[in-house]
Amino acid sequence: MTVPGATWTAKGTNQHVQAHGGDITQVGSTYYWIGENKLSGSAFQSINCYSSTDLVQWTFVNELLTLQPGGDLGPNRVVERPHVIYNSQTLTYVMWMHIDSSDYQEAKAGVATSPTVCGNYAYQGSSRPLGFESRDMGLFKDTDGSGYLLSEDRSNGLRIDKLSSDYLSVESTVYILADYESPAMYKSNGTYFMFGSSLTGWNANDNVYTTATSLLGPWAEWKTFAAPGSNTYSSQTTAVVSINGVVMYMGDRWVSNNLMSSTYIWLPLTISGTTATMDNRNNWIINPSAGTWSSPPTETVIEAESCSNILIGGATVVSCSGCSNGKAVGWIGGSGNGTLTFPAISSWTSTTTTIRIQQQNGDGVQRYGNVTVNGVSNIIAFVPTPNGNTPGTSVLTVPLKKDSANVIKFEAYNGGYVADIDRLIVPIS
Repeated sequence: MTVPGATWTAKGTNQHVQAHGGDITQVGSTYYWIGENKLSGSAFQSINCYSSTDLVQWTFVNELLTLQPGGDLGPNRVVERPHVIYNSQTLTYVMWMHIDSSDYQEAKAGVATSPTVCGNYAYQGSSRPLGFESRDMGLFKDTDGSGYLLSEDRSNGLRIDKLSSDYLSVESTVYILADYESPAMYKSNGTYFMFGSSLTGWNANDNVYTTATSLLGPWAEWKTFAAPGSNTYSSQTTAVVSINGVVMYMGDRWVSNNLMSSTYIWLPLTISGTTATMDNRNNWIINPSAGTWSSPPTETVIEAESCSNILIGGATVVSCSGCSNGKAVGWIGGSGNGTLTFPAISSWTSTTTTIRIQQQNGDGVQRYGNVTVNGVSNIIAFVPTPNGNTPGTSVLTVPLKKDSANVIKFEAYNGGYVADIDRLIVPIS
């Protein structure tokens, strides 16, 4: 189950997934999610790659580009919005990304290559494509194999530039649209859809799209695709991808004062003719192999402070004005070795499912918890909750047994404190 805006803990790092501003590439039945590492703020740290077969459980695979002593990939540099396309002629994966100085005055596009999607990429350098500025950018591979760089050029507008046959350089300008950033392109039945964001920095806005039957235009009037006034459900477009026919919007919900805790908004996007629409959802289910998606099953809510739960050691009920019922269970883990146990979680059938953990973490860094489900340990990350008493959500995808025989226990990981737990939201069917 996909939960927009939740903390997704990666296997292999036990950290909230750090793949911001990125994209998904499918190879066989495996999906690779490539994006920016923001663990230590906005300056470049690495470009990360994660893998999954279900788009829900992600495993860290590799740092594709790493911090260097100097140059484009050196300290205090900007390396953003990495996107990868495969060149079937050269048998090479080609990555383009925004390269800049910390004051965003260089405005370049960089390119890197690798023989494998999640391998070590060889950095090839950066330039201003055709001599023009390039900031927020995207990539598009057309059905005829042609590659295009989508690039925000502050002085002129949003550029569609054609790449060379090996995708390593820019050959020519195809079209220049109005000046929007964070571009993403999708093609449906001969119609090109260009999505973009207004220039409001880290702050979300009502993202828009335009359509054309040729990249040369004419392009239609820009329109919103999410509910007007929702600021695209508090996100910014990063990519629009097809998952075996399911059109999925990928967006970043930026937390500007603590970028590592930024989350991801993935939602099904409805394409009909020349119209794109997207509804907000707390959660939804995608079946990648079947190319289908559905609404979530019935869920039950279990409050952490319920008298049926077991609190041991320092764990105790605490006030939480933003939590349900104004209460949560805190002081789990730490010096008091506190534990919180939900002794009888129900499921109508034996299945693997995604549990939503609503939590509050008032620190500026991640907290962690060892969450055992029927005796099996799972390390879960809890990013800082953005504004004080408003709980965040972390997800846990685990097997559950039929009936009310499931035991879920929260305890310390490496001696630290777990986030304050507000409640669990559990699918029961």
